Amino acid sequence: MIVRPVRSSDLPALIAMARSTGAGLTSLPANEERLAQRVGWAEKSFHGEAERADADYFFVLESDAGEVIGSSAINGAVGLREPWYNFRVGLTVSASRALGIHRQNPTLFLANDLTGQTEVCSLFLDARYRHSGLSGRLLSKARFLFIAEFPELFGDKVIAEMRGISDDNARAPFWDSLGRHFFRMEFSQADYLTGVGNKAFIAELMPKFPLYTCFLSEEARAVIGRVHRDTEPALTMLRAEGFAYQGYIDIFDGGPALECETRNIRAVRDSQTLVLAIGTPGDEAPQFLIHNRKREECRITVGRARPAAGTLVVDAATAKRLCLAAGAQVRAVPLSAQVGWR
Repeated sequence: MIVRPVRSSDLPALIAMARSTGAGLTSLPANEERLAQRVGWAEKSFHGEAERADADYFFVLESDAGEVIGSSAINGAVGLREPWYNFRVGLTVSASRALGIHRQNPTLFLANDLTGQTEVCSLFLDARYRHSGLSGRLLSKARFLFIAEFPELFGDKVIAEMRGISDDNARAPFWDSLGRHFFRMEFSQADYLTGVGNKAFIAELMPKFPLYTCFLSEEARAVIGRVHRDTEPALTMLRAEGFAYQGYIDIFDGGPALECETRNIRAVRDSQTLVLAIGTPGDEAPQFLIHNRKREECRITVGRARPAAGTLVVDAATAKRLCLAAGAQVRAVPLSAQVGWR
């Protein structure tokens, strides 16, 4: 398997994947025109023809048989062209000494605080390949190796908006208790409009004053900052890379926005550049993420590898996936946060 830049020929596979995601994955809408525009812009981004405010590094996961089975992406900077909204979870305190009452009231503030940050998004993997965990880790973490190789393209902080709680019928408790009252539409419709770039309605209809969560339903309060069951593996991976929830949530489904300073992301901080050697790393060698250090012809894969005196020993199949010969430079990092350089 390899992670590589998206191509226009991938569009049919992307549309099929988008239609299978269900509601909540805003950055992968099931809209052929929007996806075609995004693929075209991603090609410009990889060619260096986009400013950071517009850059969209959209990757696909390709199986050894050549099938596109997943997607992931990096937005250079959010909110500089289209508004970027979150709720900031805060706290107000009310007290009366005379009545002996002291109340702490969680509140939601509509905020644009994360504007300008780099975002990782659009993570989706075909259900047939989710059982092993290896495909998902490659798809998610490959983005950090790309950031490590080209840090000048990205911001000082990386964020990840996680999919919040919704059921199989696209019903989201947070939306039903809050958004529905202001937008007069179903969660799936609001989610779709955002995904295709229509965000003006948020600024026009969302209240600007603080919202007290005590007015929400108990079910809605319970899902604030929680992720969809299908997103739990991604949450675990991001936490292992250094990401943490800092009190920002999605305005539609209440899912958490995770953050990490770019330099402190484990795969960025610990990655090294080495010379590729082809040999037999051994069955006991750890799995490594390996990047061919290219941008337009980027290839990132995972395979067993053995560091040795400034080289990284991989087998011939891994080198072939990277489209590299012995002696080429690679950037690599152990796939697991629990495995160090040896």
